[in-house]
Amino acid sequence: MRAALWLLALFGIAVASALFAGNNQGTVTLFWPPYRLDLSLNMVLLLLALGFVTLYAALRALAALLALPHEARRWRLQQKERAMHAALMDAVAQFMAGRFLRSRKAALAALAQEGALAQAGEAVPHGRQLRALAHLVAAEDSQALQDRTQREHHLERALEHAPQHGTAHEQELREGIQMRAARWALEDRDARTALQWLASLPQGAARRTLALRIKLKASRHAHQTQDALDTARLLGKHRAFSAAAAQSIVRGLAMELIDGAHDPAQLQQVWQSLENSERAMPELAVHAAQRLASLGGERALVRHWLLPAWQQMVDNPGALAGPHALKLVRALEAGLDALDAPWLARIETAAQANPRDARLQYLAGMACLQRQLWGKAQQLLTQSTQQLQDASLRRSAWQRLAELAEQRGDSHAAAQAWKSAALAD
Repeated sequence: MRAALWLLALFGIAVASALFAGNNQGTVTLFWPPYRLDLSLNMVLLLLALGFVTLYAALRALAALLALPHEARRWRLQQKERAMHAALMDAVAQFMAGRFLRSRKAALAALAQEGALAQAGEAVPHGRQLRALAHLVAAEDSQALQDRTQREHHLERALEHAPQHGTAHEQELREGIQMRAARWALEDRDARTALQWLASLPQGAARRTLALRIKLKASRHAHQTQDALDTARLLGKHRAFSAAAAQSIVRGLAMELIDGAHDPAQLQQVWQSLENSERAMPELAVHAAQRLASLGGERALVRHWLLPAWQQMVDNPGALAGPHALKLVRALEAGLDALDAPWLARIETAAQANPRDARLQYLAGMACLQRQLWGKAQQLLTQSTQQLQDASLRRSAWQRLAELAEQRGDSHAAAQAWKSAALAD
């Protein structure tokens, strides 16, 4: 469409020029005493147009001639800048390829190019950022080469060229340098230095996923379990791990906290500091209850912590893994001597509702044995021995049956029970 409009415009100009010049009878007379020169108006207009074009071309040619030194200087500067950027890109490429000596050499070459430009008075606008990046790459190479002296040197220079109160890009670059320094400290097994680097980050940067991952590892190496647990919770909320992995990490850290408690009061404080979702984990509740019992805590509190896990095992026997269900049964068995009436009712009801669950039958039999209900205890324990998969529970059941037989004076049954207990494994 545009080409068609231009064509129509050219036709219009040609027609107008033909109409004006074809019947133009005007003349231009020049007087230069004693001479007189008569020229047609069309000729004068043509000469003026040619003169303007010639003068314009001459001025452009003169301007281009005078600009040649400036253009040559600009071309040399451009070539140096290209060489500088090429050296920096080569340093990054060599680092990724694992050629650390070549990478550091290329980074130093980029720094030399930038320094030469700065001394010549032709500093690039992003010179500080480029110097900081080149020093960071050189520090990365030195870390890979286990050259800590050079790493610290380049790290200090990189931080100098990325000031804390600089531009937004320089501040972001400084945050990245600090995160890399924290990771290097962690690789050197210096968890406290890594945590110090992370503490120097702004609040927003410290809550980024990368910073939190480094902090989690550093806190675990420094045995700061509470900080590691808080960090793992944040990472779980940020979806840095899968749901199963996050739950496993949190559970492991919570168990470390529980194991670190040295008295019942401290353990209760740790338990209250956990979130509701964490206290609802059966394996965590069983572990905490066992730890509380070993520290001499109240039996009622132990059973209170075990209640959610117990309810889950009763409602859905397959929901609780075998080892955790075994620990739950063992924890309840250890406190049978102080078991109250509500818990006895729960155990009896659960055993009646799940006759095929040998663990519940065993626990109910042990509870009856504790209450000196010999006949019912023998019946339940005998039933459980036929289905128990765990050797320790099966051996314990046979031992109790042997003791019951000895109380009745049935030596033959006692001998058979002791033999079954010995062969339980």
